[in-house]
Amino acid sequence: MAKIIYFIFFLFLSSTLHAENSLLVFAGAASKPALEEIAKNFERETKIKVNLNFGGSGFVLSQMMLTKKGDIYFPGSSDFMEKAKSFGVVIPETEKKVVYLVPSIVVQKGNPKKIKSLKDLTSHEVKVVIANPKDVCVGLYAVEIFENAFSEEEKIKIRKNIINYTESCEKTATAISLKMADATIGWRVFKYWDPERIDIVPLKKSEILRIGYIPIAVTKYTKDKDLATKFIDYVISEKGTTIFKKYNYFTTPKEAFDWIGEKKKIGGTYILPSSWQ
Repeated sequence: MAKIIYFIFFLFLSSTLHAENSLLVFAGAASKPALEEIAKNFERETKIKVNLNFGGSGFVLSQMMLTKKGDIYFPGSSDFMEKAKSFGVVIPETEKKVVYLVPSIVVQKGNPKKIKSLKDLTSHEVKVVIANPKDVCVGLYAVEIFENAFSEEEKIKIRKNIINYTESCEKTATAISLKMADATIGWRVFKYWDPERIDIVPLKKSEILRIGYIPIAVTKYTKDKDLATKFIDYVISEKGTTIFKKYNYFTTPKEAFDWIGEKKKIGGTYILPSSWQ
């Protein structure tokens, strides 16, 4: 019911946001701190208003398709951009890769539960939260990691330990910041969103099956493709890249590989098992 109310409200709101000489961006929350600053700088330099709508990548994709509005889709991983392509709602040739993300175990500052490995998340003493894998990129990565690394018995244990499925990257990180959970599988960059309250425990090289990247593309709903392309060019320009680096995102695959210690598959897709639907 809450989602239906939100959709109705958004239908009304989007009609007022998408004015002439403005842009409407549907974005996964994985890019939020950097994208907010980039949008402000773009507005200041061009006098073009950028309206940002953040949420789980799948959720904002549904919003965009329902309202048939939006100039740019900026999900948190390739998985949801591929869905957008399959639905025909983005212009494929406009897609660009912006930054790269590495999954990690995210814990409270100081790691009070002394979590040292992925297996520790199956301990009955550990409260785990993950992002909803149906709508949020990092939740999909979490399930993929669990399914690959755990035995059937351990999969049962980890699911018993999951106390909540959050609606976005932002809410996943916040659950750790506010001590609502002991650990999550999140992006390494979460630590730098709230360094006073968040730490990370790196996964083993063998547990990282692929790294993510944040893609961006113009939607078929845009009324000004040139303007939307101009914003994308700004995001991937030196100015935009500098801001992403400021927030400790990896701006090249090599940076991610160097941190992990070996090369990994980049992007791709993962089909959520029926047991996690």
